[in-house]
Amino acid sequence: MAKRISLREFQQGLSERLVSARRGEGAQALLGIESGSDDLPGGSHWLIDLADSGEVTPLPPLTPAPLTKPWFAGIANIRGVLYGVVDFSAWRGGAPTPINAQARLLLIGARHGVNSALLVRRALGLRPQMQMHAAGEAKVHTGSQDADETTAWLGGRFKDPQDQIWTQLRIPALLSDPSYLDIAL
Repeated sequence: MAKRISLREFQQGLSERLVSARRGEGAQALLGIESGSDDLPGGSHWLIDLADSGEVTPLPPLTPAPLTKPWFAGIANIRGVLYGVVDFSAWRGGAPTPINAQARLLLIGARHGVNSALLVRRALGLRPQMQMHAAGEAKVHTGSQDADETTAWLGGRFKDPQDQIWTQLRIPALLSDPSYLDIAL
Protein backbone atom coordinates (compact mmCIF):
# COMPACT_ATOMS: atom_id res chain seq x y z
CA MET A 1 0.00 0.00 0.00
CA ALA A 2 1.32 3.45 -0.87
CA LYS A 3 2.44 5.72 1.93
CA ARG A 4 -0.15 8.45 2.56
CA ILE A 5 1.06 12.00 3.05
CA SER A 6 -0.82 15.17 3.72
CA LEU A 7 -1.43 17.73 1.02
CA ARG A 8 0.80 20.16 2.89
CA GLU A 9 3.72 17.67 2.93
CA PHE A 10 3.22 16.96 -0.77
CA GLN A 11 3.18 20.65 -1.70
CA GLN A 12 6.20 21.39 0.46
CA GLY A 13 8.17 18.51 -1.07
CA LEU A 14 7.19 19.54 -4.59
CA SER A 15 8.14 23.14 -3.90
CA GLU A 16 11.54 22.09 -2.56
CA ARG A 17 12.19 19.89 -5.62
CA LEU A 18 11.22 22.69 -8.02
CA VAL A 19 13.47 25.22 -6.26
CA SER A 20 16.30 22.69 -6.17
CA ALA A 21 15.86 21.88 -9.88
CA ARG A 22 15.82 25.56 -10.86
CA ARG A 23 19.11 26.07 -9.00
CA GLY A 24 20.61 23.06 -10.77
CA GLU A 25 21.03 21.02 -7.61
CA GLY A 26 20.68 17.27 -7.61
CA ALA A 27 19.35 15.32 -10.54
CA GLN A 28 17.85 17.60 -13.14
CA ALA A 29 14.19 16.97 -13.83
CA LEU A 30 12.18 17.82 -16.92
CA LEU A 31 8.47 18.57 -17.11
CA GLY A 32 6.59 15.98 -19.15
CA ILE A 33 3.48 16.86 -21.16
CA GLU A 34 1.31 15.04 -23.68
CA SER A 35 -0.01 16.76 -26.78
CA GLY A 36 -1.22 15.53 -30.13
CA SER A 37 -0.44 12.15 -31.64
CA ASP A 38 2.74 10.26 -32.48
CA ASP A 39 2.46 11.05 -36.21
CA LEU A 40 2.86 14.82 -35.64
CA PRO A 41 6.27 16.53 -35.67
CA GLY A 42 7.93 15.64 -32.39
CA GLY A 43 5.39 12.97 -31.44
CA SER A 44 2.99 13.18 -28.51
CA HIS A 45 5.27 13.15 -25.43
CA TRP A 46 7.28 16.28 -24.68
CA LEU A 47 9.96 17.29 -22.20
CA ILE A 48 10.45 20.89 -21.12
CA ASP A 49 13.40 22.20 -19.13
CA LEU A 50 12.14 23.48 -15.77
CA ALA A 51 14.09 26.71 -16.27
CA ASP A 52 11.96 27.41 -19.37
CA SER A 53 8.68 25.93 -18.23
CA GLY A 54 6.07 27.96 -16.48
CA GLU A 55 3.08 27.20 -14.36
CA VAL A 56 0.73 24.36 -15.30
CA THR A 57 -2.91 25.25 -14.66
CA PRO A 58 -6.27 23.57 -15.15
CA LEU A 59 -8.01 24.86 -18.26
CA PRO A 60 -9.98 28.04 -17.47
CA PRO A 61 -12.76 29.34 -19.71
CA LEU A 62 -11.26 30.65 -22.97
CA THR A 63 -12.47 33.78 -24.72
CA PRO A 64 -12.44 33.30 -28.51
CA ALA A 65 -10.44 35.77 -30.56
CA PRO A 66 -11.95 36.68 -33.94
CA LEU A 67 -9.93 36.63 -37.15
CA THR A 68 -7.25 34.29 -35.80
CA LYS A 69 -5.93 31.00 -37.12
CA PRO A 70 -7.83 27.86 -36.05
CA TRP A 71 -4.98 26.71 -33.77
CA PHE A 72 -5.24 29.89 -31.67
CA ALA A 73 -7.59 28.64 -28.93
CA GLY A 74 -8.36 32.05 -27.44
CA ILE A 75 -7.50 34.26 -24.48
CA ALA A 76 -7.26 33.01 -20.89
CA ASN A 77 -7.42 35.17 -17.77
CA ILE A 78 -5.07 33.72 -15.16
CA ARG A 79 -5.20 35.72 -11.92
CA GLY A 80 -5.85 38.96 -13.80
CA VAL A 81 -3.17 38.43 -16.48
CA LEU A 82 -4.28 37.71 -20.07
CA TYR A 83 -2.53 34.91 -21.98
CA GLY A 84 -2.80 34.04 -25.66
CA VAL A 85 -3.52 30.29 -25.82
CA VAL A 86 -2.13 28.15 -28.64
CA ASP A 87 -3.47 24.62 -29.12
CA PHE A 88 -0.08 22.90 -29.44
CA SER A 89 -1.48 19.86 -31.27
CA ALA A 90 -3.46 21.93 -33.80
CA TRP A 91 -0.51 24.31 -34.35
CA ARG A 92 1.59 21.31 -35.41
CA GLY A 93 -1.11 20.24 -37.87
CA GLY A 94 -2.98 17.71 -35.74
CA ALA A 95 -6.46 17.44 -34.33
CA PRO A 96 -7.56 20.06 -31.81
CA THR A 97 -6.87 19.20 -28.18
CA PRO A 98 -9.99 17.82 -26.47
CA ILE A 99 -11.40 20.23 -23.89
CA ASN A 100 -11.88 17.97 -20.87
CA ALA A 101 -10.83 17.59 -17.23
CA GLN A 102 -7.30 16.45 -18.17
CA ALA A 103 -6.52 19.37 -20.52
CA ARG A 104 -3.99 21.84 -19.11
CA LEU A 105 -2.48 25.21 -19.89
CA LEU A 106 1.28 25.52 -19.72
CA LEU A 107 2.15 29.19 -19.18
CA ILE A 108 5.40 29.26 -21.12
CA GLY A 109 6.05 32.85 -22.05
CA ALA A 110 5.98 34.90 -18.84
CA ARG A 111 9.68 34.35 -18.10
CA HIS A 112 10.51 35.50 -21.64
CA GLY A 113 8.25 38.56 -21.60
CA VAL A 114 5.49 36.98 -23.71
CA ASN A 115 2.08 36.13 -22.22
CA SER A 116 1.68 32.88 -24.09
CA ALA A 117 0.25 29.53 -23.03
CA LEU A 118 0.15 26.10 -24.64
CA LEU A 119 -3.03 24.05 -24.50
CA VAL A 120 -1.97 20.41 -24.01
CA ARG A 121 -3.83 17.14 -23.56
CA ARG A 122 -2.38 16.59 -20.07
CA ALA A 123 0.59 17.24 -17.81
CA LEU A 124 2.60 14.12 -16.99
CA GLY A 125 4.73 15.47 -14.14
CA LEU A 126 8.46 15.63 -13.56
CA ARG A 127 10.76 13.22 -15.37
CA PRO A 128 14.31 12.65 -14.06
CA GLN A 129 16.80 13.49 -16.79
CA MET A 130 19.17 10.83 -15.47
CA GLN A 131 16.73 8.11 -16.55
CA MET A 132 16.51 9.38 -20.14
CA HIS A 133 18.73 8.02 -22.89
CA ALA A 134 19.42 9.85 -26.16
CA ALA A 135 17.36 8.60 -29.09
CA GLY A 136 18.47 11.10 -31.80
CA GLU A 137 17.26 14.48 -33.01
CA ALA A 138 13.68 15.23 -33.99
CA LYS A 139 13.30 16.03 -37.69
CA VAL A 140 10.44 17.62 -39.57
CA HIS A 141 9.91 18.49 -43.23
CA THR A 142 9.71 22.26 -43.52
CA GLY A 143 9.08 22.59 -47.24
CA SER A 144 12.68 23.51 -48.03
CA GLN A 145 15.06 21.54 -50.24
CA ASP A 146 16.47 19.70 -47.23
CA ALA A 147 13.75 17.30 -46.06
CA ASP A 148 15.69 16.61 -42.85
CA GLU A 149 15.98 20.23 -41.75
CA THR A 150 15.58 20.49 -38.00
CA THR A 151 13.03 22.96 -36.69
CA ALA A 152 14.64 25.13 -33.99
CA TRP A 153 11.95 24.43 -31.36
CA LEU A 154 12.42 20.66 -31.66
CA GLY A 155 15.16 19.45 -29.33
CA GLY A 156 16.66 16.04 -28.85
CA ARG A 157 14.71 12.83 -28.59
CA PHE A 158 14.99 10.63 -25.53
CA LYS A 159 13.84 7.19 -24.46
CA ASP A 160 12.75 6.50 -20.89
CA PRO A 161 13.06 3.15 -19.02
CA GLN A 162 9.60 2.13 -20.34
CA ASP A 163 10.81 2.69 -23.96
CA GLN A 164 8.56 5.75 -24.39
CA ILE A 165 10.04 8.27 -26.85
CA TRP A 166 10.08 11.90 -25.66
CA THR A 167 10.97 15.06 -27.60
CA GLN A 168 12.49 18.08 -25.93
CA LEU A 169 10.58 21.32 -26.59
CA ARG A 170 12.83 24.37 -26.78
CA ILE A 171 10.62 27.15 -25.40
CA PRO A 172 12.77 30.19 -26.37
CA ALA A 173 12.96 28.94 -29.97
CA LEU A 174 9.20 28.26 -30.04
CA LEU A 175 8.44 31.77 -28.78
CA SER A 176 10.57 33.28 -31.53
CA ASP A 177 9.25 31.06 -34.35
CA PRO A 178 7.47 33.31 -36.90
CA SER A 179 4.71 30.73 -37.51
CA TYR A 180 3.99 30.56 -33.76
CA LEU A 181 3.79 34.33 -33.45
CA ASP A 182 1.56 34.88 -36.52
CA ILE A 183 -1.97 34.22 -35.25
CA ALA A 184 -3.83 36.52 -37.68
CA LEU A 185 -5.83 35.02 -40.54
